[in-house]
Amino acid sequence: MMNWNVLNSFPMFAPWQGGILFILVIWSLVWKGLALWKSARREQTAWFVVMLVVNTLGVLEILYLYVFEPDKKHQNRS
Repeated sequence: MMNWNVLNSFPMFAPWQGGILFILVIWSLVWKGLALWKSARREQTAWFVVMLVVNTLGVLEILYLYVFEPDKKHQNRS
């Protein structure tokens, strides 16, 4: 016979915590989507795999997009 009291031991979220979690998930998905798309277009497989596997709530993705992005001025000079 299963002990149903085990289910009562799981932590419950307050409504405002669920809202914060939802906002963080959307935030992370937007930045991850942008960064994965750019890394795939640039054929940077290592960046793509790392960003796909590691979840940093958008921090790594923002760094990739704004810090590690190749200089656009040098790309236009051929």
